[in-house]
Amino acid sequence: MIEKIGVIGAGQMGSGIAQVCAAAGLSVCLYDINGEQLAKAVAGISKNFDRQIAKGKMSEAEKDPALSRISTASTMSALGSCDLVIEAATESEEVKRAIFKQLVPNLKPEALVATNTSSISITRLAASTDRPHKFIGMHFMNPVPVMQLVELIRGIATDDDTFQAIKALVAKLGKTAAIAEDFPAFIVNRILLPMINEAVYTLYEGVGSVEAIDTAMKLGANHPMGPLELADFIGLDTCLSIMQVLYEGLADSKYRPCPLLVKYVEAGWLGRKVGRGFYDYSGPTPRPTR
Repeated sequence: MIEKIGVIGAGQMGSGIAQVCAAAGLSVCLYDINGEQLAKAVAGISKNFDRQIAKGKMSEAEKDPALSRISTASTMSALGSCDLVIEAATESEEVKRAIFKQLVPNLKPEALVATNTSSISITRLAASTDRPHKFIGMHFMNPVPVMQLVELIRGIATDDDTFQAIKALVAKLGKTAAIAEDFPAFIVNRILLPMINEAVYTLYEGVGSVEAIDTAMKLGANHPMGPLELADFIGLDTCLSIMQVLYEGLADSKYRPCPLLVKYVEAGWLGRKVGRGFYDYSGPTPRPTR
């Protein structure tokens, strides 16, 4: 039975996962090597709870108990008592493999391991641990407290007990599971990221401006957010990483990352998180940069 969850990475995804787990009554240990990031994450979770209270989605009496269920740690040994550890680090296979190598010596034998990767092979990541049968992909959507979907992806070795336990956990968190096969980028990003990449090509080739492209898709396809605005929200580095996984994993030229996307990442223009991407976020309202 899953009662205590470890979350590796106190960024936007990790803190969101920690928040929904704590709100569902589970004990959470949020791990990050950066103490300042941990403090920032807990403060952000507290503010998110306040927003939910203001919207009537949570009572004032529920906030403090939920927050008290979250502990923080900057050493892997603190995750030793967890029934499940969810890795939510940056979208890099090398980084994730290094994390799992550090993690597994600290785990109890029966502990499950999940990765929040949005594109990388679950089978390959599982093979870097001592328990591929207890390893699964658990891809939450951003922002985690708002988005209802969790993609569940079994590696070739994932056993049925692990799959059923994680599927039950998704339901306990109030989320809906979509089961995907272990192919590059799974379901959501296999469809979404090529669309974003094509929007960048549309900009690159001069078919339309940033504003025109986003307006066209919002008003012409009824998308709540334009593709370039969405790319900035996701992070252009993450978008590029996923496109590279698709391009290399499926060997199809239709997944070639747009050169303009590559240039923006090389320039450090990664979107909202750094204040500049396809939009400039330095002022009171975002301004298109092209």
